[in-house]
Amino acid sequence: MDLTRSSYIQATIFSVRLHYDAETEAFRDELRSWIETNLPPADERAEPVLSSAHMPEWARRWQRSLFDAGWLVPGWPPERGGRNATPLQQMVYFEEVARLGVPRTCNPQGLSIIAPSIYDWGTADLQERFALPTLRAEITWCVGMSEPDAGSDLAGLRTRAVVRGDRFIVNGQKVWTSGAHHADWCFCFVRSDPEAPKHSGISVLIIDMKSPGILTRPIPELTDRSHTDFNEVFFTDVEVPEGNLVGELHHGWAIAGGSLAHERGMLWINEVVGIERLIGAAVSLAREHLPGGSRLGDDPHVRSMIADAHIRSQALRLLGYRGFSKFARGEASPEHSVLKLMGSELRRSLALEMAEALGPSGSDLDLAVAPSYGRRDMESWAVHYLQSFAGTIAGGTSEIQRNIIAERVLGLPRR
Repeated sequence: MDLTRSSYIQATIFSVRLHYDAETEAFRDELRSWIETNLPPADERAEPVLSSAHMPEWARRWQRSLFDAGWLVPGWPPERGGRNATPLQQMVYFEEVARLGVPRTCNPQGLSIIAPSIYDWGTADLQERFALPTLRAEITWCVGMSEPDAGSDLAGLRTRAVVRGDRFIVNGQKVWTSGAHHADWCFCFVRSDPEAPKHSGISVLIIDMKSPGILTRPIPELTDRSHTDFNEVFFTDVEVPEGNLVGELHHGWAIAGGSLAHERGMLWINEVVGIERLIGAAVSLAREHLPGGSRLGDDPHVRSMIADAHIRSQALRLLGYRGFSKFARGEASPEHSVLKLMGSELRRSLALEMAEALGPSGSDLDLAVAPSYGRRDMESWAVHYLQSFAGTIAGGTSEIQRNIIAERVLGLPRR
């Protein structure tokens, strides 16, 4: 049976066809046209991006052009660089950007977490000094959350900030800090009142990463020893001006919840499109003749596995639409914990199944090279499998997502 037709027939049993109104489709067409006209040519984008806080000059120009045209944060008001896009138009925007594989920014934590958090909680001075320059790609950021003994448990952080005159003195350590070795600033969560209950006594400081007393130590990654995004960050008597406090002193827990909400609101469509792109690569590979003349697509198990992955990806997409409709109504969306769990687990299982189907040749890794989505060589599936474990940890571990689903979706009691 033809692989694509088999997948389509099975998937359509469980899916529905969605339609958008004419105004929303006109919005989509305008976005596509603008991107096609303004996207920098591939040769200009040749300079590599070395971390999530590294911004080559072409990336800065591209983000500024998006901002100036109102396409960087279209849902925001015009005075903040947006175009008052409706919730449905925002969903279409993220859907198209993900589908086209176009990065809005090379510093996603700065754009998606920190700039909106500063607008939500920061003073007018902080907004002018940090939010606008972030949107215009003039400065880059890392987020200081995880610590050696407080990875997924943010409330257990121990990095201390002590008030001394008109400054804070910061001591402690962060870990898994993406892009810290390239970032200009750190949006850092600190313990400002050690006597307060666990979820209280936390504050947020904006810390200049060039300050004396800061040491960043990149963490080599198994799949690419020549490139890393993760870092340990050590703070030793680091001085931070009191004006760099975001929100109220000791009230950082609320900012943490808001910051993560900004991050997760649209991550689902990027995850779903990424999985769909991965499934497309599996379909293409299944059609090709491997060394020896065989085809993966001739194996009924492989066909069934790819079809199952496609069905599950479409279920994720539809579940995401349901969750987004709740966001648009101002409601909580527990669906996104289900999406986070199912999406990361699906990505890992698909990569493992494909690596196993390819056999020993699919496990011949060159750890000095990190394959991109665009590569279809057999080793990339094994590498992607190794990389996929990060997706079950970042943004809330699978174990935490299961707890959230058990308590908030299924209503099960705490143990």
